[in-house]
Amino acid sequence: MKAFDFLRGGCIAVIAAAALAGCGTPPPHPQYPDIHFTSQPPIGLGVNTISLREDYTPSSSTPHVETQFPVTPMHALENWAHDRLSATGGPDRAVVDITDASVTETSLPRTQGVQGWFTTDQSERYDMSVQATINIIDSSGLVVRTATAHASRSQTVAENVSPDQREQTWYDMTKDIMAQFDRQMESEIRTHFTGFVTN
Repeated sequence: MKAFDFLRGGCIAVIAAAALAGCGTPPPHPQYPDIHFTSQPPIGLGVNTISLREDYTPSSSTPHVETQFPVTPMHALENWAHDRLSATGGPDRAVVDITDASVTETSLPRTQGVQGWFTTDQSERYDMSVQATINIIDSSGLVVRTATAHASRSQTVAENVSPDQREQTWYDMTKDIMAQFDRQMESEIRTHFTGFVTN
């Protein structure tokens, strides 16, 4: 009896341990660092102030999903303006106008029939677009210089993607498109802001 009791107790302990392992704390939700542009020196502009205007309103209505991103395109553009532009003094002012910071989701066709059971399809496509214009405005309100940059990117995800993998894809899209935007806008500034770029 003692041996039987010992074995029974051992089995109960194993079952209890397995149950506890199955009820363990789920892995923490990934945390994504903010997207900044401080690895490069700011672009100095010979103006008194640099202000930000948002002519695009982020949407959560289908098919828009930009408000669900870990770092939204709008926020990344705001960070870009703060990190990459510096007012070095002058009689004029600069206005950064964000005109697009959108992401749309499109459902893609799935493989039908028996073949679909053995096929992992790309189920959604995400189309991201960012655009901003910088105007230098003189004391009379006249726009004397303009630079505009636009970047776009598309990415599909598989039907078996996890929520965390989808968010990682969104985050990587934002980083990639903002790197593209940064290169284009700096080129536009240095081309069109003759006499105003101070470094």
